Amino acid sequence: MFYHLFHFLSEEGIPGAGLFQYISFRAAMAVITSLVISMIIGKGIIERLRRKQIGESIRDLGLEGQMQKQGTPTMGGLIILASIIIPVLLFARLDNVYVLLLLGSTVWLGAIGFIDDYIKVFKKNKKGLSGKFKIVGQVGLGLIAGSVLYFSDQVIVENKVYSQEITSENLLQEDEPDRVFTWKETRSTKTTIPFIKNNEFDYGWLISWLGEDWKKYTWLVFIPFVILVITAVSNGANMTDGLDGLAAGTSGIIGASLAVFAFVSGNYILADYLNIMYIPESGEIVIFSAAFVGACIGFLWYNAYPAQVFMGDTGSLALGGIIAVMAFSVRKELVLPLLTGIFLIENVSVMIQVAYFKYTKKKFGEGRRVFLMAPLHHHYQKKGYHESKIVSRFWIAGLFLAVLSIVTLKIR
Repeated sequence: MFYHLFHFLSEEGIPGAGLFQYISFRAAMAVITSLVISMIIGKGIIERLRRKQIGESIRDLGLEGQMQKQGTPTMGGLIILASIIIPVLLFARLDNVYVLLLLGSTVWLGAIGFIDDYIKVFKKNKKGLSGKFKIVGQVGLGLIAGSVLYFSDQVIVENKVYSQEITSENLLQEDEPDRVFTWKETRSTKTTIPFIKNNEFDYGWLISWLGEDWKKYTWLVFIPFVILVITAVSNGANMTDGLDGLAAGTSGIIGASLAVFAFVSGNYILADYLNIMYIPESGEIVIFSAAFVGACIGFLWYNAYPAQVFMGDTGSLALGGIIAVMAFSVRKELVLPLLTGIFLIENVSVMIQVAYFKYTKKKFGEGRRVFLMAPLHHHYQKKGYHESKIVSRFWIAGLFLAVLSIVTLKIR
């Protein structure tokens, strides 16, 4: 909103109006606004949730401090959603395909999570929304996001095309960066492979064995992969939301990393220097990422141990889905196993626990467990670690993974 207003004022010659053209300024304003919104409306939302007795129903699993959380307000994800959506509407370009896609993703998964929390709290059904309906919602978002990213004419990539012929002689020249090149605009299905030189992978390669004519059907590979990743990351964030501040803090770290990826991908000078794909207009994702990080940090004001509010599925499903869509938008989805390693290990720990229990029950007549409890953070609780220590160490691990992910821009 403000971008378009001040763009008009700048064209009219109003001094200082051009400041809103800078992504760095609008990103800073988005972070500040998101933090302020979290803290101002957060307290009001929590009080309203308490008055309506919208509290978490706790099942006794024998974890230290667990029953003290009985009655803590849930559905706090509404704070996160408001703290993302309002700053983005104020400071981002609302004609940008990536911004619109991310806003839609936020509302879509936020609504699914809200329905799940509503059933748990108001209908007193601890199971909440049926798992198959959650999956349908996540698949639906994946279908929409994949279709937009594949078919939209506004989603383009520009790669360097050198006008100077490459020979064995000029490859040895030290002034190689000065070689003449232009940016060629294409609608591409390429993405980035971390730690690999010339690190671009084209989804079309997966069906190239069928012949060149089949490349126009690359969407048959790309869209299902988008669906798979969005579902996995969204569920991973949901699994991680089990300790005070764990999901919010981890998501904030991931969001900051994606802001870096968006900034360098949307700046052709930095894209040239790092030898990565230049994605026009993707710089606007930085505004969204900034609001996302601000919302996560602001939510920690009330969600840090001991939590005054839980985000519930309203927040956790949305956080994971947003992260996945941002990664696809900047062509960094293959970095997600590293960047979202905390989400991944939480998901995998549950899968291992369930699979091993079923296997041993079938083979020995008695189910056995790999972990004391799953997801993984509960395993450490069972071992006697304090909740805040577990969260802090998971944050540190998440920060390590985030730095390593960013380093992939140079290490190949």
